[in-house]
Amino acid sequence: MTAAELKKTILEGGIDAALTDGLSVSPDAVPAQRERYARAADAFLAKYGDGDLSLYSVGGRSEISGNHTDHNHGRVIAASVNLDILAVVKPTDDGRIRIQSEGFPEDVVPRAMADAPDEANFFTSAAIIAGMEKAFLNAGYKIGGFDAYTTSNVLKGSGISSSAAFEVMVGNILNHLYNDGKVSNVEIAKMSQYAENVYFGKPCGLMDQTACAVGGFITIDFKDPASPVIEKLDFDLTAAGYRLCIVNTGGNHANLNADYASVPAEMKAVAKELGVSVLRDSSKEALDALLAAHGKYLRTYLGDRAILRAYHFFAENERVAAQVEALKAGDIEGFKAGVTASGNSSFKFLQNVYTTINVEEQGLSLALCLTEDFLRGTGGVCRVHGGGFAGTIQAFVPSDLTSAYREKMDAVFGEGACHILSVRKNGACRIL
Repeated sequence: MTAAELKKTILEGGIDAALTDGLSVSPDAVPAQRERYARAADAFLAKYGDGDLSLYSVGGRSEISGNHTDHNHGRVIAASVNLDILAVVKPTDDGRIRIQSEGFPEDVVPRAMADAPDEANFFTSAAIIAGMEKAFLNAGYKIGGFDAYTTSNVLKGSGISSSAAFEVMVGNILNHLYNDGKVSNVEIAKMSQYAENVYFGKPCGLMDQTACAVGGFITIDFKDPASPVIEKLDFDLTAAGYRLCIVNTGGNHANLNADYASVPAEMKAVAKELGVSVLRDSSKEALDALLAAHGKYLRTYLGDRAILRAYHFFAENERVAAQVEALKAGDIEGFKAGVTASGNSSFKFLQNVYTTINVEEQGLSLALCLTEDFLRGTGGVCRVHGGGFAGTIQAFVPSDLTSAYREKMDAVFGEGACHILSVRKNGACRIL
């Protein structure tokens, strides 16, 4: 449809059902979302002109449990959330992809850029686009050119994975424009990981992309990372009486690369001493035995923190399995107990709640302290969110207390720091 037809359909309620059902937008937020989508149509028209336009959405994600386990082939629980990147798109016949993301320079990617990765393009969104094209070609699917205008409320630095949402969006568009929607969202997630690993130059796991692409509550078992086992969980957090809140503490992410890299590196160093390449291929009992026999050597050679992180992995991996069973059984109390235990283990053993290069800044610790105090006796629980060291915490807050909780958090960390989210039902999708 034309830009005028698209905008008219949006403003007259033609996407309301998609917003409230598949995208889990609350009814009171629908008018604001109509305006947001309509503004995107106007921005597309101003940038690229009219044509046969279509509309797409990909949600962000939240890690629910399994903190720092995926890189050692562990288990995770994650969920898609109702903050999204949306795109207005029209196909073109020149093979070139142009994407104007609101607030960023335009990416222009000629077809030839997909032929091979180029280190000169590492860490650019253009490399992601080219990598997604190559992944589609490698899988035997079609690609083609398009123009797109995107806008996102998947906040950068919030731990909700704006980068994975962008990757999945490119695959979502190629899927529907040139492959009749027959590429599964799980395939798109794997292609997104390929693009980020090979073309973007970042050795990420698969959790973020899968959660964004598939939608809802999911659990992923990475025992065989080439063929991860992905299962959707039939669990409605809102119906259970809770909302998922993410609090952005505004911490400085600069100079944290070494902190993030140290976690998988130290876990794999312990794995090597256990005779395997990743911890998933060993056990807590094997580590107990090794430590009993060679404790002095291990502590000197590996350091205590590496050993503690390995113990976190083994416990967290089993905890995820127990939480999955609790969700399947409708045992919300068992699930929440796992959230609390995950948070405690992350703080004490994984040690990713603050960085040791700047111990004066402990926004996550403060947010967890204030949240535990607020939630005491209410049934709510909290934990560090995502990779940690700075950034965000996660809280499951009783629905009737979310406004008061947001007020408390915003007073300390700044207006807009607390985001009250819903788990989004659908993953990557075409809306119109």
